Amino acid sequence: LTRGMVPFVLLEHQKGTMPLVKIFAKQTMKKPINLASLQSKMCNIWGTKPNTTKLMLCRVEDWTDESFQEDCYVDIRAYGKAERTREMVLDGMEKVQASFLDHGLVANVRLET
Repeated sequence: LTRGMVPFVLLEHQKGTMPLVKIFAKQTMKKPINLASLQSKMCNIWGTKPNTTKLMLCRVEDWTDESFQEDCYVDIRAYGKAERTREMVLDGMEKVQASFLDHGLVANVRLET
């Protein structure tokens, strides 16, 4: 799917116990990633609380390049809920990308519910 700046992937059918946001960034990327601020934004976007929304930063040596040069790859796993319609989730993913862009980061977002 492509909406906005960069493509993102939406996978459905898996259920987890809490929103988990894994942020992958190359070890050589020097831009700061403020997890506390991003966590607050994720909670606002998804209507969750900090104690149930975990963000993890994983520094990696390298990854394969796609058609764009993202600063980070964001993998979100969240519990599927009836109120989280496809449209709401796609809108949320755009807001996630915008939140990272507010921090000067281009994010490639993948979400699995």
